[in-house]
Amino acid sequence: MSPLVHRQRPADGRADGLLILHHGRGADEHDLLGLADVLDPERRLHVITPGAPLIAPGSPGRHWYVVPRVGHPDPETFAAAYAALGRFHDELWERTGIGPDRTVLGGFSMGTVMSYATGLGPERPAVAGILALSGFIPTVAGWAPDTERHAATRVFIAHGRRDPVIEVGFGRRAHERLTAAGLDVEYHESDAGHQIDPAHVPAAVSWLRATLAPQTPGR
Repeated sequence: MSPLVHRQRPADGRADGLLILHHGRGADEHDLLGLADVLDPERRLHVITPGAPLIAPGSPGRHWYVVPRVGHPDPETFAAAYAALGRFHDELWERTGIGPDRTVLGGFSMGTVMSYATGLGPERPAVAGILALSGFIPTVAGWAPDTERHAATRVFIAHGRRDPVIEVGFGRRAHERLTAAGLDVEYHESDAGHQIDPAHVPAAVSWLRATLAPQTPGR
């Protein structure tokens, strides 16, 4: 298996899909595990929460990349995390037998950045959906989204207007950019700060249920 540490919450019975949740800056693989039952109360999905590969001296928790400026990840550490996470996803699909077309990549803050990166990457398989909470599509040397390749991927974006860390303009621009490219995007804003706003949860649950609807017998 991949060297990335991870936690999981299996489905009750046969899984209808795979939900991979990527934590934010300074957290770890435990951080979003509790969100599994919130987003998937019926426990239809196999939920995985990987931990980022970078442990920065003097900084708590794990990091996906170094942050020289919000919106612009450090190219070297971003490329390393992108490659490691891509391998992790590939191995998960092989191990679980649940393919990219039955997978939603989600995350919060820096975890959203990695969900966009691996979910829209030019050489990455197309996934069913991206759940983007308080993040941004990265601008980084050596990577660019391939929206044509991932045109069928559904996207859910939620962002707080009072976010002091990743200002709401990042969420709005992601919405505009992906919608203009023809992707199916559901967008939500609230007066929250840099957090997962409980007000957005019911819509996220409905979106996730529709994106990974139960498969019909024989499929």
